[in-house]
Amino acid sequence: MRLIQFHSATGQRQVAHVDGGTLRVVNHASSTRELALEAIRAGRSLAEQVAALGSEPGPDYAELLASGRVLPPLDHPDPAHCLVTGTGLTHLGSASTRDAMHKAKAAQADESALTDTARMFKWGVEGGKPAAGQVGAQPEWFYKGDGAIVVAPGADLPMPEFAEDGGEEPELAGLYVIADDGQPYRLGYALGNEFSDHVMEKRSYLYLAHSKLRACSYGPELRVGELPADLNGYSRIYRGGQLLWEKAFASGTANMCHSFDNLEFHHFKYDQFLRPGDVHVHFFGTATLSFAEGIKPQPGDRFEIALDEFGAPLANGIRVTSPRMGVGKVRAL
Repeated sequence: MRLIQFHSATGQRQVAHVDGGTLRVVNHASSTRELALEAIRAGRSLAEQVAALGSEPGPDYAELLASGRVLPPLDHPDPAHCLVTGTGLTHLGSASTRDAMHKAKAAQADESALTDTARMFKWGVEGGKPAAGQVGAQPEWFYKGDGAIVVAPGADLPMPEFAEDGGEEPELAGLYVIADDGQPYRLGYALGNEFSDHVMEKRSYLYLAHSKLRACSYGPELRVGELPADLNGYSRIYRGGQLLWEKAFASGTANMCHSFDNLEFHHFKYDQFLRPGDVHVHFFGTATLSFAEGIKPQPGDRFEIALDEFGAPLANGIRVTSPRMGVGKVRAL
C-alpha cells in the first residue's frame, strides 16, 4: 500500500491510497499521523486501519502533483515536533564516494592508517547487520532540523545565500510516529532528497554537521510494509528542461552495509526521541551524488529521484533565499 497526503480543491487536508494510477480518499482521515495513532490504539496495522475506515474515489493524481497540492506523506501540525535526522556511510560504495570528496585514500588494510571515513565504513561492513537480538555497529548520525525545513514534493528547495553548494542526495527515508506509551512505530518508507552543502563538507569532514543544516524533501508517497532487498532507480538533474545529469540509484539491504533495524536501533535508543505523538523522518544514506562527478546545481535546476516501487518520482527545484534576520545577527538584550 502507498499513501499520500494532499489538499483538496477547497483546501481540506486529506489522505489517499494510490490504487494503480488512481487515488482512493480514506474516509475520516486528514493526516497519516492521526491515522497511524488511531491504528496503534486500535491494535491494527496501518493497512488494516485504512481498510476499516473505507475509501472513495479521489481526484486525478497527476493533476494534484502538477498543481502543487500534494503534501509530504507524513508531518506534524506543530513542525517543532517533527525531527529530521539521518545516517551516512550506510551503502556499499558510500565510503569511496565520501573519500573521493575529501581526496583521501580508503584502501589501506591497516586500520590505524585509515581515514575516519574509511574506518567508520569498515565498522559498518563488519558489524552493521547484527544477528537478531544483538547490537550492531553504531553508524554516523546527523541532525538536519525540524519539520520547518521540509519542502513539499514538487516545490523548490531553498538554498541560503551563504551556502557554497546545494546538491541532491537521493535516499530512502523511514517515517515514524511515537505512540502514547513512547514506543516508536515505522509507518513505512519514502523517497527522499536529503539536499546538502557538499562544498562545505569537502573542506573538512568536521563541517558535515553544518553541511546538513539545509532543507529536504520526501515523498510524494509513503510505502507501507517491508521493502525488497534490492531497489534500483535513478537520480536526475534537469537544466532548462534538458537532462543535465543522470545516474543509477540503488538502495535496500542488498546494497547497504547496515540493516534498517540497526540504523533504527541507534536512533531510537535515545530517550529524547521517544516523546509521545512526535514524528520522525530518518534518512538512510546514499552512494550516489552528482557532486562527486563535478556537477554544481544552480537555481532553476530540477532534481528528480525515482524507484518504481515508490510510485511517482520525487521532483524538486532549487532557489536561493535570503535570511530573515541577517546572517548570524544577534542583539544584546
